[in-house]
Amino acid sequence: MRAPIGRFDQATPAPDCLDELIGPVADAVRHWRGSVPAEQIIHVETDPRWADTEVFVEHYGQELLEQSANCVVVAGKRGGETTLAACVVLSTTRVDVNGVVRRQLGARKASFAPMDTATGETGMEYGGITPVGLPAGWPLLVDSAVVDLPYVLVGSGRRRGKLLVPGKAFAELPGAVVLEGLGTA
Repeated sequence: MRAPIGRFDQATPAPDCLDELIGPVADAVRHWRGSVPAEQIIHVETDPRWADTEVFVEHYGQELLEQSANCVVVAGKRGGETTLAACVVLSTTRVDVNGVVRRQLGARKASFAPMDTATGETGMEYGGITPVGLPAGWPLLVDSAVVDLPYVLVGSGRRRGKLLVPGKAFAELPGAVVLEGLGTA
């Protein structure tokens, strides 16, 4: 099959390659609900050496920069309680942790979660964290610009491979809240 965006050697509907996906992501695809059919989520095989966005677009095409999103784990703290959440923003922007995230989580302080926490809690590899298959109950903050794209390139849960996901599907993921200005220049 040909990928809806980018130029990849191998593109497969995610439900047809569950064995290629890590556990939490495969489970999320297996139990997919929403207006976007799971078959429209496409897994593309990529080289892990080129997993980071900047290097990735150099290798797979500059046009993907405008169609890529990053998923990062943040920690909001208030009164001794910590809330973990994931944020999805276009790769050309940065997460507004101290403004939008802190207010949305009702936190006194917010920061990026340590790598051990992000990978340990999600069961995903650092550099490949995806909003598909996050732990139950986590808030998922999604920048509105991500939802507006026809397809978005995002991590697959591991450094080898990416997911191509219709933008509107991000708004339907468990715990999703779509926010204006989550991603800043």
